[in-house]
Amino acid sequence: MDTSREAIVTWCQEYLGQLLEVPAAAIDPLADFDRLGVDSALAVALLIEVEERFGVDLSPDDLYENPTLDAVAGHLHEQLTAPATHS
Repeated sequence: MDTSREAIVTWCQEYLGQLLEVPAAAIDPLADFDRLGVDSALAVALLIEVEERFGVDLSPDDLYENPTLDAVAGHLHEQLTAPATHS
């Protein structure tokens, strides 16, 4: 699976496009989630899908701290490429 930032952005655009019933190309990766029409229910759905697809657990706080698809993709990419650490 491609876990590059660009691939994550594209996947998120396609997923949100389906949820919002708009073409993926209409989802601006630099737009705030609020501007895209992503409410808390859609945000939770995105978090669940990200966890299932990429195996990375994101919290709602992660979305607040990274309020665009581009920022989320960057955060996800860092999580996926960081060396595993065990506490």
